[in-house]
Amino acid sequence: MFSSLLLLDICPPISSIVHMDYKKRFSDDELRQRLAAAGAVLVTGPKACGKTETALQLAKSVARLDIDPQARLAMQVEPLRVLRGDAPRLLDEWQEFPELWNLVRHAVDTKKQDGLYILTGSANPDEATRRHSGAGRFSIMRMRPMSLFENGWSSGEVSLTQVFAGAAVTSDEVTSDLDALAEKILFGGWPGLLGKGLSRALDFSRDYAALTAEVDISRVSEKRRDPGKVLRLMQSLARNISTEVSVATLAAEVRGGTGGFKEETAADYLDALNRLMLVEDLPAWSAHIRSSATLRQMPKRQFADPSLACGILRIDKPKLLGDLEYFGLLFESLVIRDLRIYAQTAGGRVWHYRDSAGTEVDAIVENEDGTYVAVEIKLGTGAADAAAGALLKFAANIDTAKTPAARALVVVTGNGFAHRRPDGVFVIPITTLTA
Repeated sequence: MFSSLLLLDICPPISSIVHMDYKKRFSDDELRQRLAAAGAVLVTGPKACGKTETALQLAKSVARLDIDPQARLAMQVEPLRVLRGDAPRLLDEWQEFPELWNLVRHAVDTKKQDGLYILTGSANPDEATRRHSGAGRFSIMRMRPMSLFENGWSSGEVSLTQVFAGAAVTSDEVTSDLDALAEKILFGGWPGLLGKGLSRALDFSRDYAALTAEVDISRVSEKRRDPGKVLRLMQSLARNISTEVSVATLAAEVRGGTGGFKEETAADYLDALNRLMLVEDLPAWSAHIRSSATLRQMPKRQFADPSLACGILRIDKPKLLGDLEYFGLLFESLVIRDLRIYAQTAGGRVWHYRDSAGTEVDAIVENEDGTYVAVEIKLGTGAADAAAGALLKFAANIDTAKTPAARALVVVTGNGFAHRRPDGVFVIPITTLTA
């Protein structure tokens, strides 16, 4: 019924696709390493974070499953044809055809080679797909929007590696005013906004929120979700960013006076937002402590990028500058995003800490070997003394017979200069930090 000639051109040359103005990402090296160790690499991350452009730097051929009619036709009549092409072969937006998971899995088993396929997608695989294990075939790599260092807004004078090593840190003084910091939050780390104006960034984040509510959230499963309630849930999350707000509270805020939105419904909607990687909650860290306090396990609510919260709430620069308390919560979210990116280069993760006695730490950056750094995040340098005191209190409460002491205690600020205080606590402006 279909002419085979229709299926010949689904492998356009990469030289005609790669953008010459590509800005280097930490993910470049990670993807190269993962391709050398696995038959296929699954690159996940929120839409527009740069997955495809990063994958194209290493791919030798590509099938764009979302927009290429030839590739989509091939999936209907001869799916294995989509896998043909020079390796690494990029299967972009593979989740459009979930059956590709098993096709790739079997191809890797048959060829027994590393670096065969890169799969990119803006939604995590569902449970049915994950049940068909990719262990030994797939390596999974998380991408996020760009960090301040990647988009050129951090000098990189201080590295997280230095901090873990306890090395001396120093930098020129950072004198960014609140206007400049506000713009960094409003722009976010979206590669497509590089070189664009602030008004374009505001439109981008607002459109992102609207499309998520109207279209994307219903794409990740067969279930239809109410766009109005999705938007109200995202608004509740945005208002409560960088806090430990419960699902019950989120559900109550969505209900308002209308009713009909149960806690389990809120949990289902949150799961869908997680699968889209729009939200990325910060989990609680566990440690052995000396006091009788109990550890709190509620995650802190975070978006993939703080600019999304601004878009959801339709916040512009004047509104942000007019609410410095909320500004501080968004600044914390910005720092958490960057710490996650920098930690990932060493296989690390980021957590938060809170116990029932009220001791809190904004971020615990933990490496694969269990070593960690404790971080407090303060918009202004005037709060550095109180933050250092909180970190020292936290450190004194760790039972070092069972949990190792922190490699370093760090206050991340919006301004000032990088240095080590007489009490041993580091102070580091976020715009001097890198991996």
